[in-house]
Formats: sequence, structure tokens, C-alpha cells
Amino acid sequence: MARVMVLCAGLGTRLRPLTEELPKPLVPVGDRSVLGHITARLRAAGFGEVVINTHHLPDAFATEIEQLQIGVREVHEPRIRGTAGGLAGARTLLGPAPVLVWNGDILADPPVPMLLDQVDDGLCLAVVPRPVGEGTVGLGEGGHVVRLRGERFGDEVGGGDYVGVAAIGARALGELPDFGCLIGDVALPRLRRGGSLQTATAGSGFVDLGDLAGYLHANQRWLQQNGDAARVWCGPGARVADEGALVDT
Repeated sequence: MARVMVLCAGLGTRLRPLTEELPKPLVPVGDRSVLGHITARLRAAGFGEVVINTHHLPDAFATEIEQLQIGVREVHEPRIRGTAGGLAGARTLLGPAPVLVWNGDILADPPVPMLLDQVDDGLCLAVVPRPVGEGTVGLGEGGHVVRLRGERFGDEVGGGDYVGVAAIGARALGELPDFGCLIGDVALPRLRRGGSLQTATAGSGFVDLGDLAGYLHANQRWLQQNGDAARVWCGPGARVADEGALVDT
């Protein structure tokens, strides 16, 4: 079985003040943390273990890890290494490629088997399709990336949004920088050298919890899917004071 890493080392500055108390992957969405939702989806995909990296408030992960129904191996980063550097720092735990990598502030339903099957020696990104010219990536014939961060590398026939989940192949894994970004310092240079980036189509229901608006949307979406008719949910042990009220917003 391929290995998987969830990137958990960010500071979460755009999610303050929540991240003054908790690392971003541990903020609650509905009945569990973001990391809890991610690992539940990984278990459903057949993974029995996950590697995470930590930096901000690392001690907060100990209690959470005990509650997750999956094995967790942690790599602490005294200095944040970035999305590419985080993977590089965990290579000895990840084993041979391909490796699945999942940003710790993303809730998504990525096509995990397709990502792992389609990646060659580079990267395969999970992408939600959009019209031509729209989204964070542009796609050419065959689904290869031809537009990324404003740079173009071929004729675009469709757009898309990268959902923060990818598979990385052996060569790219071996060439990762010790510090840097998976997109800016790995994917873009690969395209500039004439290489290719593959994609796999993801479901449209992904949520980026990078800021407060995204966090609110994630919780509203969870309530719509899991709350009662009034879209209200109380966790075990929760109590509403006599003067309080729950309302549908």
C-alpha cells in the first residue's frame, strides 16, 4: 500500500484567533477535527497509517492522535519547511513512491486510486474541473496542466481548481528541496523544464479551511449534511444555558 502524508505544520495565520488555541488541522468541523475528517477518508480508502508533520502548538496533537482510528507517525519541524520540504523531511518514514500528500486544511473527496495509478515520476494533482480560463490550473488535452500561477505551457481546453491533494512519484520525491513549496518549487520548475503534470478529476465538494470564511462554510456544509431539520447539532456533553437558544442561520 502506498504511503500518505498530511501536511500539518502551518501557522494558520489567516484562521486566527482560532489558531491561537489550536493548530489549523485540529480546529473542529462538526463532530471532529479537520484531521479527524481527513483520516476517516483515508481509512475508507484503505490506509492504515498516516505521517504528519507538526510545528505550531505540537503538543496539541497528542490527545487528537489517541482518538484517531489510524496509525500516526509524527515528524516535528522546529523550523517550518514548507509543503515540499515537509515531504522531504519525512522521506525515511514514507518509503518508496508513489506517496499521497494531503494539505491539512482541506476537506475533499479525491480520487485516491486514480491519483496513485496515474502518477509517473512527477506529480498528479486532484483537480475539480471548471470552464476554460477559470480556476487555479489550466488543463490541456489529456488533462495535463498547461496553466499554473499565471504561467502558460500549452493550449488550454479546460480549467480547474487544485484541491490540495496530490500523488508524487519517485523522481520528484527524490528531488524535493529541503525547504520550499510543492507547487512553486517543484511543480512550476518541472513545467518550465518541459516536463508534465498529470491530473485526476476530484469531486466538486471540496472546502479550503485556510481562512475564517472557508471555516464557516465548512461547518455550515457539515450541518446541512448532518444536522437535524433545523440544522442544529449538539455534541456529546454539550449544554445550552437556559437563556440561550439555537437558531438556523
